[in-house]
Amino acid sequence: MWRLRRVAVACEVCQSLVKHSSGMKGSLSLQKLHLVSRSIYHSHHPTLKLQRPQFRTSFQQFSSLTNLPLRKLKLSPIKYGYQPRRNFWPARLAARLLKLRYLILGSAVGGGYTAKKTFDQWKDMIPDLSDYKWIVPDIVWEIDEYIDLEKIRKALPNSEDLAKLAPDFDKIVESLSLLKDFFTTGHKLVSEVIGASDLLLLLGSPGETAFRATDPGSESDKPYRKVSDKEKIDQLQEELLHTQLKYQRILERLEKENKELRKLVLQKDDKGIHHRKLKKSLIDMYSEVLDVLSDYDASYNTQDHLPRVVVVGDQSAGKTSVLEMIAQARIFPRGSGEMMTRSPVKVTLSEGPHHVALFKDSSREFDLTKEEDLAALRHEIELRMRKNVKEGCTVSPETISLNVKGPGLQRMVLVDLPGVINTVTSGMAPDTKETIFSISKAYMQNPNAIILCIQDGSVDAERSIVTDLVSQMDPHGRRTIFVLTKVDLAEKNVTSPSRIQQIIEGKLFPMKALGYFAVVTGKGNSSESIEAIREYEEEFFQNSKLLKTSMLKAHQVTTRNLSLAVSDCFWKMVRESVEQQADSFKATRFNLETEWKNNYPRLRELDRNELFEKAKNEILDEVISLSQVTPKHWEEILQQSLWERVSTHVIENIYLPAAQTMNSGTFNTTVDIKLKQWTDKQLPNKAVEVAWETLQEEFSRFMTEPKGKEHDDIFDKLKEAVKEESVKRHKWNDFAEDSLRVIQHNALEDRSISDKQQWDAAIYFMEEALQARLKDTENAIENMVGPDWKKRWLYWKNRTQEQFVHNETKNELEKMLKCNEEHPAYLASDEITTVRKNLESRGVEVDPSLIKDTWHQVYRRHFLKTALTHCNLCRRGFYYYQRHFVDSELECNDVVLFWRIQRMLAITANTLRQQLTNTEVRRLEKNVKEVLEDFAEDSEKKVKLLTGKRVQLAEDLKKVREIQEKLDAFIEALHQEK
Repeated sequence: MWRLRRVAVACEVCQSLVKHSSGMKGSLSLQKLHLVSRSIYHSHHPTLKLQRPQFRTSFQQFSSLTNLPLRKLKLSPIKYGYQPRRNFWPARLAARLLKLRYLILGSAVGGGYTAKKTFDQWKDMIPDLSDYKWIVPDIVWEIDEYIDLEKIRKALPNSEDLAKLAPDFDKIVESLSLLKDFFTTGHKLVSEVIGASDLLLLLGSPGETAFRATDPGSESDKPYRKVSDKEKIDQLQEELLHTQLKYQRILERLEKENKELRKLVLQKDDKGIHHRKLKKSLIDMYSEVLDVLSDYDASYNTQDHLPRVVVVGDQSAGKTSVLEMIAQARIFPRGSGEMMTRSPVKVTLSEGPHHVALFKDSSREFDLTKEEDLAALRHEIELRMRKNVKEGCTVSPETISLNVKGPGLQRMVLVDLPGVINTVTSGMAPDTKETIFSISKAYMQNPNAIILCIQDGSVDAERSIVTDLVSQMDPHGRRTIFVLTKVDLAEKNVTSPSRIQQIIEGKLFPMKALGYFAVVTGKGNSSESIEAIREYEEEFFQNSKLLKTSMLKAHQVTTRNLSLAVSDCFWKMVRESVEQQADSFKATRFNLETEWKNNYPRLRELDRNELFEKAKNEILDEVISLSQVTPKHWEEILQQSLWERVSTHVIENIYLPAAQTMNSGTFNTTVDIKLKQWTDKQLPNKAVEVAWETLQEEFSRFMTEPKGKEHDDIFDKLKEAVKEESVKRHKWNDFAEDSLRVIQHNALEDRSISDKQQWDAAIYFMEEALQARLKDTENAIENMVGPDWKKRWLYWKNRTQEQFVHNETKNELEKMLKCNEEHPAYLASDEITTVRKNLESRGVEVDPSLIKDTWHQVYRRHFLKTALTHCNLCRRGFYYYQRHFVDSELECNDVVLFWRIQRMLAITANTLRQQLTNTEVRRLEKNVKEVLEDFAEDSEKKVKLLTGKRVQLAEDLKKVREIQEKLDAFIEALHQEK
């Protein structure tokens, strides 16, 4: 109001001056009037041709004059000549001011009453919301307890800070004056600038000094100095840069406060204060879809077109460093010049209360704020990479899935690929370069993948390989973001700064990109923290010529701006493509379901894991069936198997040598000695081997026995593998042999046959054993001498020359045995000479060793026939046995030997049966369970053992259903977020 009064008074003064000076010869010039009068709009003045527009500045919104528009004051027309008139202008001015006062007072009273009435009406119209307080979460009513509003208010910029951010109007006026100097005369322009400055002084608020230059003097007091265009441009650019940096600091401070507040809220939700289950975030749901797709589509073919950010670049270009800056943690293994990324690493970034990382297949969380956990995480990633790399290879296409959560992280999915190399060095596989190219192309050929191309700014652009590869995959640059790393080294080493600008703008490469960024990833020290790198990056760009000379724009620098841009691009691509991918998987599911119904209409859709569980139950049932085998069956098969194993040793090494003795005493002594040696060294071990083999045979019989219509041959390979692995792992109890040795030794020491039935059983057992040996001996002789005359005539077979010699030798030896049936087991040297001469007389040349071999078989047959005849004679020898063969020519010590062997076999079989049923079957069942559990965790083993079209079709059908369900849930959540 006081300014309006000053303006009105100034105008009246001007009028009075004009009136009083009307009697003078010349008129008073407008330039000589009052300063305020010159600045008021005088439309009738002929000299005021240049009308200056009203200044509209940013500080007007804070002024109290903006709501009261200035009135145009009606000035009295200027009349020339002397006109006497009485002037009562003070009275008229007072009347007008009183009228204005009443108008203002009446408007205020009426407006206040109307506003109160309107407010009461609106208040009555608003419903009572007190009954609906339960809808609002408790945290809203208690927000003042968890959020310091006073702290936020203090964090907000005050009027002085905002005033400092406004442009300097004095400098702007100075720039305008210099610009207009090219078009108008100097005197006229200076007068206009002075008039505008006076008007600003007149309308300025008490806080106007915040918007002015530091010099308190007016422009009229300063001497005029012409400023060059370059100085003006540099000054304006410096002011713009400082303004951007101030805004950036304020924004970072507010974001830090917001980050802490969100962390508090998330921690409160994490503790379950609201007693409700939190939903999964969008990025976690999307990451699960990608994980399922990676398992289903291992070859990464065209079925998987879901977006992800693919990070590619030359080796040591700084891919991993950029990724760590985005994740805000040093999570990857590092090495100077060495290839560290040996397999793709999928990193899912999401927001959470704590800065942690965890693998997809593990529940362990690594605290990224602790250096010990960071070191453990880097070591675990390196171990997983080396595990994925097969023998003889350098890189692997298998993906490592890692989730990183933390406050303030941008939500997205990135895939760090091995660095592209130009030359295969020593220690690398020969196909390393081609393998890296194929892996990179497989990820980049996805039409919805965002390619984050990393280029090292410190090396020559012509040495880059990745740019050619990216331009082949995305020739139009619609999904490529170019990032120039190590810009600090580039600015230091490159002599021409314009070359960096050409790299950023993509003029040195054939590739095109959606956006270009420049970042600094540290000073090259691996021990630098993320916070130190960020501060160094901001300090560098603040002082860099690239920003001061406008080669780079502010939004093209720092990894923070890069992270925001990549996240926005990623979610834009997701929203544009996810529904189309969901429709394609619906069509795939329909095709697979139709194929299953046509091929397997009566079978359930069991995938590989479900089939494995079914086979597991069948195998465990078959193991339990071993306990249903009767003791009699166990003892029969054990006794028979044990005799088959030891019969050769009993006949050849015990019975035959003892039978060559001349009397019964020597026979018994020889038998006792040999049985003792056999029991101490070989027999217990042989018995355990027989028992273990018997258990395997029974287990195999139950496993392979067909079950009729219920038998499913799809499990045959799995059952066979489980059986082999279980048998390999099973070991018999170590103490079994020691206890068995004592039992067998005691059994063989017993010579007392209690009744005739046992005597007859021993004779029957002896006859079977001797007959089996006699049959084997006759077969050996027949093979030695060739076919007899019946086979030669009936089957047209002939003897070889060697068989003819053996036959002649046999005939000569049989003649000698007929002459002396009690001939000892060995031939004397003179007898060998006699046989050889007799054969030579018939024209048969024979070697002495051939005579000995033939004699062994001939005498063995003769001895076995004699033993069988003696065995028949001993059928009535039980009476003489009871009298210890006193006053009897019949001696049946060989029958007693076979009875001792038979009884030892029965006792051993019974002992082994007890060990089987009480211990070994249970231990085998335990081994089978362990093998099945190991196979269940080995996906490669299951794929190898459960094969076929039916399994693969069910597996694909399950995966497609799971992908479709997760995609539908993700799309629904995405629409809800919109």
